[in-house]
Amino acid sequence: MREIVLDTETTGFDPESGDRIVEIGAIELFNHMPTGKTFHEYINPERSMPEGAFGVHGIGPDLLEPPQEPKPGAVTLKDKQVFARVGQKFLNFVGDSVMVIHNASFDMKFLNAELRWMGLPQLPMSQAIDTLAMARKKFPGSPATLDALCRRFYIDNSSRTLHGALLDSEILAEVYLELIGGRQPDFGLATVTTSGSGTVTDDWRPAPRSNPLPNRLTDDEQAAHDAFVKKMGDDALWNC
Repeated sequence: MREIVLDTETTGFDPESGDRIVEIGAIELFNHMPTGKTFHEYINPERSMPEGAFGVHGIGPDLLEPPQEPKPGAVTLKDKQVFARVGQKFLNFVGDSVMVIHNASFDMKFLNAELRWMGLPQLPMSQAIDTLAMARKKFPGSPATLDALCRRFYIDNSSRTLHGALLDSEILAEVYLELIGGRQPDFGLATVTTSGSGTVTDDWRPAPRSNPLPNRLTDDEQAAHDAFVKKMGDDALWNC
């Protein structure tokens, strides 16, 4: 089963009022496992950047009024491609796969507006899974923001100082897997997948993380574990 976890960043809240997408980030899952394949584009919105939106994602200081000098590491947008140059590539990446999105109605209205202006096919809402709705149903009355769900599931989001579509997609993939009960929610071990050509293979393995997660064990927890294993003798599984 192929799924696409995605997120967008925009200039505001309403494409029909002139707001546009400035970033798309998406990662591919197969049988709930990241494959290492991603889609990521910064997009020139062909308009100015409101201060409020810039405060959320920090993208496009060159589109502020007046423009700001980009700080080290800042992403400018005037030099990026417009959506018309990346829309078909995005559709090709998604295909007919299920899209996993936090607050899906927001991202879908922007994606479909951009696709409609290009004369490209619309993405049906039935193709999207809304993790915000999932979280609200599973934990009624509790905060359901991405940050709140990271705290609930002990997912490290320390790199998320500002919103960013690709980083948020990577974090959302971990949240989604927790919401459905883990990487193997049906207890069936996923050992086969399809290659890019559609050929079934049995040697697929998920790609390693580009930035490994930090060790979450405290020194006391590690010491307690080592002492526990030592009591089990030299044949303990952890010593093999």
